[in-house]
Amino acid sequence: MSRALPKYNKRRVGIIGGAAAVVLSGAVIAGSALAGEGANNGGQDAAGAASPGTISCPAVEGSLPAIPASAKAEVDSNLALLQTQIQEANKRLIDTVGQGGANFVDNAILGPLEDKRVATLNRIETAIGRAAAKPEGLEKLAPCQLDQGGAAGDQAGAGDQAGAGAEAGAGAGAEDNAGAAGAISCPAVEGSLPAIPASAQAEVDRNLALLDTQIQEANQRLIDTVGQGGANFVDNAILGPLEDKRVATLNRIETAIGRAAAKPEGLEKLAPCQLDQGGAAGAGEEAGAGEEAGADDGAGAGAGAEDAGNAGAEDNAGAAGAISCPAVEGSLPAIPASAQAEVDRNLALLDTQIQEANQRLIDTVGQGGANFVDNAILGPLEDKRVATLNRIETAIGRAAAKPEGLEKLAPCQLDQ
Repeated sequence: MSRALPKYNKRRVGIIGGAAAVVLSGAVIAGSALAGEGANNGGQDAAGAASPGTISCPAVEGSLPAIPASAKAEVDSNLALLQTQIQEANKRLIDTVGQGGANFVDNAILGPLEDKRVATLNRIETAIGRAAAKPEGLEKLAPCQLDQGGAAGDQAGAGDQAGAGAEAGAGAGAEDNAGAAGAISCPAVEGSLPAIPASAQAEVDRNLALLDTQIQEANQRLIDTVGQGGANFVDNAILGPLEDKRVATLNRIETAIGRAAAKPEGLEKLAPCQLDQGGAAGAGEEAGAGEEAGADDGAGAGAGAEDAGNAGAEDNAGAAGAISCPAVEGSLPAIPASAQAEVDRNLALLDTQIQEANQRLIDTVGQGGANFVDNAILGPLEDKRVATLNRIETAIGRAAAKPEGLEKLAPCQLDQ
């Protein structure tokens, strides 16, 4: 079904070329944040006392061509977002010291950060490409690395803590299941595409390759997490994030074709994948579900990582409450007829995202620590909304003045 292709960029591999030596200034900002946090955490146990290190990422601005005036605001906004993503990742590094297993930082922080950066770098390429030659290959700047700041900084004491997360559900009476993981299969995409304009071929091919890579990564995660998680672990921690990534990639394919020919619509229906069982996928109660739960175009770094470290906590016990988000339609300008269907589809997706978040809120009552809802539900929801709002802006901008700043409507809140 899927063509086997090598992974474009392996995480934790040094960035090629001169970019390897250049690090975003966000790492410096985050470093000062680390110092401040350290003062507040001085009384914690030894596992959390060691500095967790700092995440650094390749600089982007030096790799950009001349930016057209019409694209300047959008490029600047996305460059600022790259900085914010690094700051958030460094904050999460601090908040989760002592949690997770040997690969926790890679799976729950660096991996989701790379996914977010890929999406943001693609938006920068697209913005420039509307008015000038589109830069290609900025994705090579997406992977980041952990610069160790203390003893065993990758996870101080993480080896001892690995059982605490992976066994979290087992304590609730669940049993490990060592059965075969099965395999994830997804609908073929190429057969659903129209004729691809020559000018779009390279970009379409690159995104088709990315779809294959995403499936390979999901199958690897399926193998790595056999015996972890509860009844819905595979759906929440693997298939859900995979679908989010595929939606974003399929949207990029539609956009690439649409620049030079009739834009194909509805490729999102090919996003959901399924598990072809080769055995039971796992057991336990959401143990480590968030090592990649919700990771998408950014979505949900570490959604269940809080579960892993805090599965027995009672902070989230009681009534679930309800998540509410700012209305979007009232903030939109007049929508061109040619953009109406795409805007409507994304508005419906915003509603679906809220419904799914509220369902997760109900399903996880009693799980996680004090920050569980923020880290595992509201944060991933905001990431998804940012991506969807950006697509609405882009759809309108193809036929009229592009609205800016819809991202301010992305954050949602929990009404208790």
